[in-house]
Amino acid sequence: MGTTEDLELPTDERFPREGEIVDGKYRVGTLLGRGGMGIVLRATHVELGTRVALKLVGGSVDEVARARFAREARAAAQVESDHVARVLDTGTFRDLPYMILELLDGRDLKRELEVRGTLPLVEAADLAIEACHGLAAAHARGIVHRDVKTSNLFLARRPA
Repeated sequence: MGTTEDLELPTDERFPREGEIVDGKYRVGTLLGRGGMGIVLRATHVELGTRVALKLVGGSVDEVARARFAREARAAAQVESDHVARVLDTGTFRDLPYMILELLDGRDLKRELEVRGTLPLVEAADLAIEACHGLAAAHARGIVHRDVKTSNLFLARRPA
């Protein structure tokens, strides 16, 4: 996912716009990222007032893509780890599958490396170990990530 400085909302009219309500539950905010399969938007649960991330598949969404996205959501929802973003809900909006994820504060490792350059060895090792904890939790559920790269590793800032 890129940063919001270099992102524009895709022109696909099926994607919700800022302020729009998805499924009567989620008020759409700003664009958080854009990847090969779709976009991630900041959103707020209307009833609860909680902030979440709304991930939508874009482009041509055939049955194979729908099934893959549904499998990804179900599998990710089963992983219990502080090192894996939690899936909270799924649905369909304007014929596009979506999932609701916990909203994390921070940035991806790719962006961190662009800003800071090479990390000190101890810090890099600590981050690699944390990524391994998340992957181990997924593997324990029979899930293989298949796309581990710096842009898919998120450095979350936690209050503690």
